[in-house]
Amino acid sequence: MPNVILIAHTPNPEHTVASAAKLCYSASSIDDLRDNLTDEKAASFVEMLSEIGHESPIEHASFTFGIEGVSRAFLAQITRHRIASYSVKSQRYVAESSFEYILPPEIAADSEAKRLYLEAMEDDNKKYNQIADILKQKHIKEFLAEGKDEKTAARLAEKKAIEDARFVLPNACETKMIVTMNARSLMNFFRHRCCRRAQWEIREVADQMLALVSKVAPELFKKAGPPCLVGPCPEGKMSCGKAKEVKQRYEEMKKNG
Repeated sequence: MPNVILIAHTPNPEHTVASAAKLCYSASSIDDLRDNLTDEKAASFVEMLSEIGHESPIEHASFTFGIEGVSRAFLAQITRHRIASYSVKSQRYVAESSFEYILPPEIAADSEAKRLYLEAMEDDNKKYNQIADILKQKHIKEFLAEGKDEKTAARLAEKKAIEDARFVLPNACETKMIVTMNARSLMNFFRHRCCRRAQWEIREVADQMLALVSKVAPELFKKAGPPCLVGPCPEGKMSCGKAKEVKQRYEEMKKNG
């Protein structure tokens, strides 16, 4: 299952956001922005921004997460959120000779589906290694012919071989990444990915991320989550129809951390 940790964040994120908001609505100098800015006043500024829909000040708070135990299918989804920074384990430079993979719960719950799935993973792993070895031997000869020494030829050949062998790897292949988003981007991320209609893996990651940021900036993320927390479900006929249960779940999550 996915595992998320909060690596770093803007110090005193709610004070930073409040300072930006204060600048917008007062004649205070930059030096005076934090004067007498208590936690209560910072929370008041954050609440005001939420009520009037002024979101740009919250972009000044950023959060960096470490995410592991997720699939390459997950990677394809999260990188659709473009206002963010991503660093991902490379399949060009990291050999996947015995790659780990994600087992979806629905497949794990069915014995026959699980058997076929595990067979597919084993076959993918075998084919990856075979292709990588064939290409490596070919490239070693080429590099030796260019005058490279054996050690250098082997190193360069392996890198070049796995660069192409990775094409046989499945979406299930495990990866890990570091992701940084500002608070406004996170709000958008949570609106889309905490929804029950989101795919199970990215929804689990989004829930963990929301729980983590709610601990360090509770006022800022008080209303964060799927849209049904603060209004009607926007999914229409595709709604899960469980807004009450969803609201209760997120209220408990934010309360208990």
